[in-house]
Amino acid sequence: MSLKTVSTNTAVDLMRVTVETYGDREAIVDGARRLTFAEWDRAADGVASVLVDRGVRKGDVVCLELPSSIEYAVCYQAAIRLGAITSGINLRLGPAEVAGIIEQARPRVVITADDDIASWCELGPPARWPSIDPSDPVAIVWTSGTTGRPKGAVFDHDNLAAMARGAGALSAFADRRLSPLPFVHVAYMTRVWDELERAITTVITPTPWKAADALQLIEREHVTVAQGVPTQWSLMLSHPDMATTDVSSLRLASTGASTVPAELVRRMREALGCPVVVRYTSTEASLTTGTGLDDRDDDVARTVGCARDGVEVQVVDDAGEVVPAGVVGRVRCRSGAVMRGYWKDPERTAAVLDGAGWLTLGDLGSLDDRGYLTLAGRESEMYIRGGYNVHPAQVENVLAEHPGVARAAVVGLPDPVLGQVGAAWVVCALGASPTADELRAWVHARLADYKVPDRVTFVEDLPLTSMLKPDKRELARRGETT
Repeated sequence: MSLKTVSTNTAVDLMRVTVETYGDREAIVDGARRLTFAEWDRAADGVASVLVDRGVRKGDVVCLELPSSIEYAVCYQAAIRLGAITSGINLRLGPAEVAGIIEQARPRVVITADDDIASWCELGPPARWPSIDPSDPVAIVWTSGTTGRPKGAVFDHDNLAAMARGAGALSAFADRRLSPLPFVHVAYMTRVWDELERAITTVITPTPWKAADALQLIEREHVTVAQGVPTQWSLMLSHPDMATTDVSSLRLASTGASTVPAELVRRMREALGCPVVVRYTSTEASLTTGTGLDDRDDDVARTVGCARDGVEVQVVDDAGEVVPAGVVGRVRCRSGAVMRGYWKDPERTAAVLDGAGWLTLGDLGSLDDRGYLTLAGRESEMYIRGGYNVHPAQVENVLAEHPGVARAAVVGLPDPVLGQVGAAWVVCALGASPTADELRAWVHARLADYKVPDRVTFVEDLPLTSMLKPDKRELARRGETT
């Protein structure tokens, strides 16, 4: 059941229709606080009045320097109905990174936790509303910025609708969906249409994210769809509370955002007792591939699925020509969910998005003859050892299959003889203590000898980016200073 039969052109229209039909349903759970769709709508009207008083007009940028919260969701909806563009700022970013985003976005207003948003929500709506068009931009989603100046991917109402059409198994009417990533992430910013159309309840995990909190919420809130990046799932599965948490409400679990080790998928299925789907995309694409509920175990464990509804996926060579099945090349996609471009940056937009609508994602991979995509890793992470290309993701997957390994990350480091060598950082599984030689032998038995890590370092945990992915840049820095 959904609102698909209702004619709606924008997320603003859709919110009004959802409120009329399912206004009393819970829209957001934020700790002990609850917000229905009707309450969300009324609160957004009040915040919109304040934004208008502060000079916000259609096309202006509103920056949200807020944690994932009811307040963030209300402010986002307020900006959308004014025709303004919401730019979220991840609270884990450093001062220089925040300043860089502010400088590029040039917001009319920056809303922080110091603002009295609760009182704004009690106000009435503005006297007049602007006319909203489906092609009006609604959000700027910034890349993590670990490799340089952040880029802001711009999305409009049509993008949000396309994202909802391709949601597939992840979305069903009245789902209660765990939201473990910061709301500034593309996984929230482009899901507005999906959440409204299917009257989905968003269950927010507290900031900072902790495995114990996520497990508690799954049980207490009867979560039906549990989500998390591989690092989060690894931490949840190894947490002592996992064994006693009631996960019977789950209809599926989802992971993605970075390479997913096959062993992690197997552990998830065993511990959660529900289907596991793997999704793959980038900030700029918002929707690319995924596995389905009926896919074979091997497909879920070793691929990132096939193109979602409305998405085309290709693997091409350096000249942009499509390569045969099984051959590794650059992954690119085309769909209605792809960003309109980088915010006020036509040069960097043209570098990844061509005139025919094909977006180059920056990842390497191969398609099989059924259209299922296997990732080989980030193009920027590939290193060359003695003239041979090594894709860290492949080595990480093999390391993760060792019973003594909980998590692993591999980077290439400079070497005067070989050019680059592989360095692995490993977090051991609970109670395990493999040796470096044991892990090197494990990889050697499964991959080419030049892919075996030259260095293995055991750590209590891996450094993470603001999006909870292993921070390869920080690991490379550590490797070069030791």
